[in-house]
Amino acid sequence: MKITLVCVGKLKEKFFVSALEEYQKRLSRYCKLNIIELADEKTPDGIGQAAEDAIKKREGERILKSLPEEAYIIALAIEGEMYSSTEFAAQIEKHCIEGKSHILFIIGGSLGLDKEVLKKADELLSFSKMTFPHQLMRVILLEQIYRVFRIIHKEPYHK
Repeated sequence: MKITLVCVGKLKEKFFVSALEEYQKRLSRYCKLNIIELADEKTPDGIGQAAEDAIKKREGERILKSLPEEAYIIALAIEGEMYSSTEFAAQIEKHCIEGKSHILFIIGGSLGLDKEVLKKADELLSFSKMTFPHQLMRVILLEQIYRVFRIIHKEPYHK
């Protein structure tokens, strides 16, 4: 199984980098993990909706250019489907059984994802109705992917 994360923005804080490295190490037992970091756009305070849409569009164009044809694409979006960890594991396992050997997750920038990226996704996934910093979301997603593989392999995990 190949898992790819396409992420807008770079991790800057050492604690996020350390957490990311830990989950990359843990996941190496279960999958080939690839993380693609794309440049984010500077978002000045107090900009209008048109400027926000233009920023999302530019980031979205970079995302769309980075997507391989063969991957099953799951975009993180607040309006997406919410799962428990066991439901998420069952969903990923179903994709594997259906022959989807490459699952790609997209995490947008601070303004979210452009509508064209959302249209390209095979599935929308939400972790909460709350908003999280996109750097933290990367760590949360990797932790849940690790938990998915533990559940699928019937290995103990913290409930």
